[in-house]
Amino acid sequence: MKIKNFSFPLLQYYVNMAIRSLAVFCGSKNGNNPVFAQDAAILGKLMAQKGVRLIYGGGSAGLMGVIADTVMQHGGQVTGFIPKILLEWEVQHRGISELVICDDMHERKRKIYSVSDAAIILPGGFGTLDELFEIVTWNQLTIHDKEIYILNTGGFYNHLIAHIEMMKQENFLYEDAIKRITILDDPTALLPFIS
Repeated sequence: MKIKNFSFPLLQYYVNMAIRSLAVFCGSKNGNNPVFAQDAAILGKLMAQKGVRLIYGGGSAGLMGVIADTVMQHGGQVTGFIPKILLEWEVQHRGISELVICDDMHERKRKIYSVSDAAIILPGGFGTLDELFEIVTWNQLTIHDKEIYILNTGGFYNHLIAHIEMMKQENFLYEDAIKRITILDDPTALLPFIS
């Protein structure tokens, strides 16, 4: 595993490019429903088989660990970005292709966005929602134009999707940003986008 510190330009635009690297935002816990981990593993295997590099938060626990482990087990490439504070808690993944140390959470997110061609959101907690809404907001502000996928495993995001629809109906959302969000009920539904 290579560990290195480096910086990226704040903005990198990817227009009409094939997905070669995919940011995955998900929980550092597995959740109660075993289907969450099952879908994370299916997605990881698909990514490895299609040669799509996993870009994620660098953790070893929960769904983060499941997808990273699966990509590595199937011969794929994984780059993790982890802030120094989490190194102190020793939650970093020690078996991935590359681990990048960031100064803080904000730098971590900026770097993940910079090197990924698109993003997919799996079940998770507050941090996962923070990452989802920040990347959608960046789309809205034209900071980037990356596609965003929400993997709605077991209906986990049903209420969130309904709320987004309500925000749209009440005219709080910009159409261009919403058009970049694709809801997937199954990890294999991502295949047309990465093939």
